[in-house]
Amino acid sequence: MPIIAAVQLNGSSDIERNLRTTEALVREAAACGATFVATPEATTYLGPHAEKIKLAEAIDGPTHQRLARLAAELRITLLVGSVAERNDGTNAFNTSLLFGPDGRPLATYRKMHLFDVDLSESGGVCFRESDTTARGTEVVVAEAPIGKVGLSICFDLRFPEVYRALCDQGAEILAVPSAFTMMTGKDHWHTLLRARAIENQAWVVAPAQWGPHDDKGLRMSYGHSLIVDPWGTVVAECGDGEGFCLAAYDASRTQRVRTQIPMTENRML
Repeated sequence: MPIIAAVQLNGSSDIERNLRTTEALVREAAACGATFVATPEATTYLGPHAEKIKLAEAIDGPTHQRLARLAAELRITLLVGSVAERNDGTNAFNTSLLFGPDGRPLATYRKMHLFDVDLSESGGVCFRESDTTARGTEVVVAEAPIGKVGLSICFDLRFPEVYRALCDQGAEILAVPSAFTMMTGKDHWHTLLRARAIENQAWVVAPAQWGPHDDKGLRMSYGHSLIVDPWGTVVAECGDGEGFCLAAYDASRTQRVRTQIPMTENRML
């Protein structure tokens, strides 16, 4: 069976440090047999958002090409959970990049649901991602060697219609690279990911950011990168710190679960 890896990072505003850590963990996961490796949201940069706009690159920018070469070198499918994609100079897209084992791009996805929240009364953050990030508009399902992968990013997780649309387009694996905050993650992360797996009878791969970041104390990420099977069972999970978790991907598991509980045939709306 193919092996899936979900990488957990402690991202910062130091792009070179982020890349070195990502490359080392991806290499280690590939050495353990992983042929599909996913990294978190904000893989290349997690720091002050004004600086993010200045550093944003085009899809084929040098940082992104470096990661494409890594996929080709290791002969893996690599999902770079998200990068800052240059837009118009006033904002950037929050974009997932999916590279095939030859390093060629298989798909890009621009985050649709942006993290605009006010949790300050409960001791959390007040944050408006839309101030610096342009909103994507397209649902994306990609053909990859492992199967059909539905792409999403972090805050998308709270909108179940995204995942129904992905599965209606044939997705068998739902990717949810994230940087969930500590406050929301401890209460919602596992529940939401398992719910998306159960209601869509699909595998969920959720690489995550972990720990404090150097963005002026605004963020503390929850971590707990997960891989969930179509029954909703957590089959792999990271603890604290940077690292990765691994799971064997059984494609037949999806069909068995969908046969046992035929959601599509029973759906009324």
